[in-house]
Amino acid sequence: MYFDWTYFVLVIPAMIYAMWASSRVNRTFEKYQSQYSANGITGAEAARRILDANGLQSVPIDLITGKLTDNYDPAANVIRLSQSVYNGTSTAAVGIACHEVGHALQYAENYPPVRLRMAIIPPTRIGSRLAVPLIIIGILLGSLSYFFTVLAYIGIAFFALSTLFQLVTLPVELNASKRALQQIQANGLLYDSEMQGAKEVLRAAALTYVAALAVSLTQLIRFLMIVGRRRR
Repeated sequence: MYFDWTYFVLVIPAMIYAMWASSRVNRTFEKYQSQYSANGITGAEAARRILDANGLQSVPIDLITGKLTDNYDPAANVIRLSQSVYNGTSTAAVGIACHEVGHALQYAENYPPVRLRMAIIPPTRIGSRLAVPLIIIGILLGSLSYFFTVLAYIGIAFFALSTLFQLVTLPVELNASKRALQQIQANGLLYDSEMQGAKEVLRAAALTYVAALAVSLTQLIRFLMIVGRRRR
């Protein structure tokens, strides 16, 4: 299965795109990390201002280790920012910090795509553990009994949940970036001439989610083609 032509035609191009997208995020961040905001506001300060302006004073902002490990944890209702973003005064740091605030705003407003993503997380976690083993068993033993072919399709259905999760995640991330840019302008955190840095970093980050969806979708198509051929 691992040497099937579909892997090289479908999955590898998507994986190359994913690696390029990841590399672009790092390059773009490095570029705009040296573009400092004129008002000297840090990422943590920018995030705090937006949270407070939207009535989310109870949401804390924590410092975490790592590079570009910034996230919003809905379970703990906390924003976690990496060192270079938390203390950074660059347009890149402000953009990334405010993106995470965008997620906090989504949860506070009960944004529908976020509700959908939260709803499919439990079955997606289960499915991600079972999908590939079921598919492999079904493919290897499919010639013995139709039962194993059905098992393979069940595995594909589980895998499809992961693809659905990636599909739902994309608009959630795009919306968080849109909210971030709107809030940056509304609260005067960056001058108009500085907005390009924040925009470019968030655009580059969005490509990583497009890439994740592409990898998952091409892998799903590949599994369907392999099982379909084995069935015939």
